[in-house]
Amino acid sequence: MAGFELDSRLARDCIVLGRLDISQLLLMNNALVPWFILVPVTTETEIVDLSAQDQARLLQEINLLSGFIKENFNITKLNTAAIGNVVSQLHIHVVGRDPADYCWPDVVWGRQERRAYSDEELHKITGAIKAQLLS
Repeated sequence: MAGFELDSRLARDCIVLGRLDISQLLLMNNALVPWFILVPVTTETEIVDLSAQDQARLLQEINLLSGFIKENFNITKLNTAAIGNVVSQLHIHVVGRDPADYCWPDVVWGRQERRAYSDEELHKITGAIKAQLLS
């Protein structure tokens, strides 16, 4: 889409995994929790401003990604949010959570704790993403 460019903060903090129907799929480079981000390829900043068709397509992507996280990570809860107070570009966080994770029950954003994915971990995730979501 003309005018679309990934926000520099998302580009800095995330790994681009590929493209779904209407969104870029990102992985937050913090292996402490499975934290994915969908960025609809649009210049709109709010879900309500998307067409009804694109809202439905975005919900389908959220559901697909949520199922992927449940299937591939040891989690007990999914957190889904589109906050955008710091990064106004429309993006949706889908985060797998578990009482054993590093900041349970608090939110994951805004925290300093980080561990970048190893090459092996990243290879495993990208392989599963390609096989299950991008095929």
